[in-house]
Amino acid sequence: MTIDKSLRTRKGIVRARNVLTRAERIEKLMQQDRWSEEDGPCGLPKVRVYRVVVKKKKKKKGEEEGGADAAAAKTPAKKK
Repeated sequence: MTIDKSLRTRKGIVRARNVLTRAERIEKLMQQDRWSEEDGPCGLPKVRVYRVVVKKKKKKKGEEEGGADAAAAKTPAKKK
C-alpha cells in the first residue's frame, strides 16, 4: 500500500525516531567502542537514542514586569 502524495513530507521524517537501522546501530556501537569488525551483525546490543530537546529562552527582567502588569490589567476585578 502506498502513501498519497498529499500526505508525504518532502524531507522525510523530521521528528526523532526511536528505532535505528542495523547500520545505524553498528555505527553508534563503533563510536562507543562496543563493536568491532570481528563481531557479527546479528544479536547486536541495544543502543540508546537520545532526543534533542530545544530549551525555551528565558525572559529578561523588564519583560517579566511588563507581562505581569499586562496580565493584571486583563483580569477583571473581583466583586464583593
